Amino acid sequence: MKALAAVLEKFSEPLVLKEVDVGDGIPVRVKASGMCGRDLVIWRGGFRNLTPPLILGHEIFGEHEGKPVGVYGMETCGTCKYCREGKENLCENARFFGEARPGGYAELITVNKGSLFPLPDREYEKYAAAVCPLATAIHSAKLVGVKKGDTILVTGAGGGVGIHTIQYLKSLGARVVSQTSPSKRELVSNYSDQVVTERNFSREVKEVDAVIELVGGETINESLRTLKREGTLVLVGNVSGKEISLSRPALTIMREQRIIGSASYTRKEIEEAIKLIHQGVITPVYRRYSLREVNNAISDLSEGRVTGRAILVPN
Repeated sequence: MKALAAVLEKFSEPLVLKEVDVGDGIPVRVKASGMCGRDLVIWRGGFRNLTPPLILGHEIFGEHEGKPVGVYGMETCGTCKYCREGKENLCENARFFGEARPGGYAELITVNKGSLFPLPDREYEKYAAAVCPLATAIHSAKLVGVKKGDTILVTGAGGGVGIHTIQYLKSLGARVVSQTSPSKRELVSNYSDQVVTERNFSREVKEVDAVIELVGGETINESLRTLKREGTLVLVGNVSGKEISLSRPALTIMREQRIIGSASYTRKEIEEAIKLIHQGVITPVYRRYSLREVNNAISDLSEGRVTGRAILVPN
């Protein structure tokens, strides 16, 4: 089968719209696809194991046989120890859409049966905007063990993951401190108890219980300065793709701070995210682009001009 897709042919260059063979499998007509920060890292060449041509996108929502469905962001084996324990996010044989498999920057994709999950309605755009970010937030909050009354710092709070993470943390009863750019301050403040925009934000923020680190190298050292003794920093993303280094390792050592990674989410966490979105607990925040505007979307994301998630629709 053939379909129109936006193809990454060379790193850091505009995607090329062309007809491609989408391969064999169960067809899904794409209705909306989220644009993740991971996609930008890939586009810039930050994943050394990947070689173009690639069709990006692992946040895929559409229709199969006329029914509304979502696509789990990676194919998992179902047999390794992690899959058997319900930790599919750590599957030893995972194959990500947009990387090992053609992704959702297309009108049509093919998947295996195990990659599909049902949607409760046909509001594809809201799910493309919020399911992946929200499931990521749910997973990272569980790693920390967020409790009502905890103070949590979220970096990159105006981005796609950030704007939905701070909403989720507030729903848990946490006190949320958001780090973002000045241009996104007004919207982010609607979901936050405190917003900081300065580069040296540790001058304002002290003794937080945990940090959800979405930016990575550019903010991690300031984040660690805000973190209390025995506090936990959850490293969710590193948007630049560059090496992370600790400028004051002694601080983390002497405060016995924990730095742990957060690898996407499980299928159960996707189900939880869909339920929260469907019930209106979380408000999806996004900007819509047509597939043909994909390079405009990449430019806007790269320059920080998108608050929330950018999503692609076929037309």
